[in-house]
Amino acid sequence: MTSTRELTGRNAAFAADGFVEGLRINPSGNVMVVGCVDPRVDPAHVLGLRHGEAAVIRNVGGRITPATLRTMTMLGKVGQAHPDGRAAGDWNLVLLHHTDCGMRDLAPFPDLLAEYFEIPAAELDAKQVSDPVGSVRVDVDVVLGTLTGSAFLVSGLVYDVSTGLVETVVAPTPLRDMQLRQVSRR
Repeated sequence: MTSTRELTGRNAAFAADGFVEGLRINPSGNVMVVGCVDPRVDPAHVLGLRHGEAAVIRNVGGRITPATLRTMTMLGKVGQAHPDGRAAGDWNLVLLHHTDCGMRDLAPFPDLLAEYFEIPAAELDAKQVSDPVGSVRVDVDVVLGTLTGSAFLVSGLVYDVSTGLVETVVAPTPLRDMQLRQVSRR
């Protein structure tokens, strides 16, 4: 077990050697990554992100759910409250799924998954919970159908936990305008 004492010791080392003073609340790279909570797939390490470069949202499967969309909306409001700290240019929204995801272990629990996605259980097949290539395509489509904005690029990547490599499944796709449609809860 990793103890709290070990963690605070690591933090002291970080504060001494890795801390970057003066970071702003908005990501310096205009990047937001949505990824899985799986400890093998830390987006900062997998994608080589620097401290402060990206906002990272992690959930089960790295999926775009109504809750994820609400979180993104809230983060957008925080960013708007700090316009002086926002880098110029388009935002890159990266959806990062991975092989050997525990999400597929949840397939035998349709009621739990239906609640997670806020959909009827009969619609679960469309979510592709057992196929990371299919699921990242589904989630890119959800984002493209929900968020619209020329200042956003959305891409879908799949990380292979056996090789450490990332495959681009959906190349960066621009959104059309900057409106965020209200996400309705079912």
